[in-house]
Amino acid sequence: MISSSEALSARAVDILGTLVAFDTTSRLSNLALIAWVEAYLADLGVASRRVPNADGTKSNLLASIGPAIPGGVVLSGHTDVVPVDGQPWTSDPFVLTPRDGRLYGRGTCDMKGFLALALAAAPDLAAATLDRPVHLAFSYDEEVGCLGAPDMIAVIATELPRPALVVVGEPTDMVAVRGHKGIASFRVTVTGREAHSSLTHLGVSANMFAIKLMSHLVDLSERLEREADPDSPFMPKGASLTVGQVNGGTAVNILARECVFIFDLRMPAGLNAQTILSDFFALTKTLDAQIKAKAPEGGVVVETRSMTPPFAPEIDGVAETFARRIAGDNGPPRVVPYAAEAGQFQGAGFSTVICGPGSIDQAHQPDEFVEISQMERGATFMRRLIEDLSTGG
Repeated sequence: MISSSEALSARAVDILGTLVAFDTTSRLSNLALIAWVEAYLADLGVASRRVPNADGTKSNLLASIGPAIPGGVVLSGHTDVVPVDGQPWTSDPFVLTPRDGRLYGRGTCDMKGFLALALAAAPDLAAATLDRPVHLAFSYDEEVGCLGAPDMIAVIATELPRPALVVVGEPTDMVAVRGHKGIASFRVTVTGREAHSSLTHLGVSANMFAIKLMSHLVDLSERLEREADPDSPFMPKGASLTVGQVNGGTAVNILARECVFIFDLRMPAGLNAQTILSDFFALTKTLDAQIKAKAPEGGVVVETRSMTPPFAPEIDGVAETFARRIAGDNGPPRVVPYAAEAGQFQGAGFSTVICGPGSIDQAHQPDEFVEISQMERGATFMRRLIEDLSTGG
């Protein structure tokens, strides 16, 4: 007999407390959390498989419950969270704290709440007679560019019986989302030559050259805003570009030897980062040559930090249709401006939808929370999913 929604919700909240207690900030390892999940699943008789990073310090985790046949459902989420450094939390971010109908803690909505719901469903899934499998797919390093999921998705695509659909449990208030923007981020390092600021002829200021590049990006950002498709479902409508970090120079009276800045470009499907940034890349080559003419040891280096593909709306998509039916969602089509792993699953040929508990408004914030009512809605979703996949369901 399948657990009630209330029992599933209570189990999920208990598991969420355990998951939140693992500090899986992206700069740290997630292996302690992965080991706990492995042990939890093993107690249910469910085998799991790690898909680690190159040096073994982090890992994805894959587990399948049910018959080894095509047509299953992937429940996907990331295990890493963003930092809490400098944020004014009113409770310990790594202790789940219930208050006023909410559950506070880092990652509660983004997105350990969904992981907890999937794990809470695992005992019932393991006990049920399923006619299609459920695959749990937990990734690492989503928050720093969706770096971990591709290797795991490759395993799903090449080694598992082909799943029918993927549910990525990013926070959507438990309604279906059919599209997100892609993100390309770049680190630009400008190297000059130090000299006294009164002797500009003897040196090259990395800051001054970096400012030229950033000024170009500001102009490009404004042009992208002007040229946005007015019929776009996104907000903001079109591609957006921001310089998020800048660090350069050592003193006011020294020509800066180095300036580093990082920027990101977010694009709806149909736009290409290399095309949008073609003039910028041409400018970097021009300025690189100018610097080297005076300081051969200097120059401009551009590194790609991340290149996460957009998630394009799939009209009458299998995944969205499934999620809407299970969630009882009859609302309008929805897209989100943030990037997620959904575009990577779609790029591998899987019908995909985003649907999970909590609001993106709370993600990355101090006193991040998920409402208990959202966990309850998520538990109902999981219960209906179990019923739907069970023999005779």
